[in-house]
Amino acid sequence: MRFMQDYDRRAAVLYAHQWAFGRNPAFYDYENIGGDCTNFASQCVFAGAGIMNFLPTYGWYYIDANQKSPSWTGVEYFYDFLTRGQPSVGPVGRPCALEEIRPGDVIQLSFKGEGYQHTPVVVAARPPFRPEDILVAAHSYDADNRVLSSYEYRLIRPIQILGVNRP
Repeated sequence: MRFMQDYDRRAAVLYAHQWAFGRNPAFYDYENIGGDCTNFASQCVFAGAGIMNFLPTYGWYYIDANQKSPSWTGVEYFYDFLTRGQPSVGPVGRPCALEEIRPGDVIQLSFKGEGYQHTPVVVAARPPFRPEDILVAAHSYDADNRVLSSYEYRLIRPIQILGVNRP
């Protein structure tokens, strides 16, 4: 990698607001085949990052409905890609405390306490950064400016986007 560039949080949030209740025709809607939340989160992060990673096994990319990486649509794979240890092209994230979360970051929720099933995108956050102080956008079920505390979840995994690795 040559350098890490800033992540455009504003672009990610604007994209989230634009498509929270709609579907960008450039991307397939996975709503009826497992859910569209991580596909939507990936689109938002891509809007802020501007680059995909086309590595066959460990990348993060979308070409069409049948040519995409597992990390583009899978909650756990998305986490694994963002928090990868080896440097490669694309957005880079890290698990963080809820108090560190900012607009453009993502939060993953576990509804049952086993694994994670949902990836909303943070669109607003204010101190002291408790679930009632954070607003998210998501697909499956579509939401924009939804208060994080309105979800019923057992575990929460905030992910801060640190920047974008460029070639």
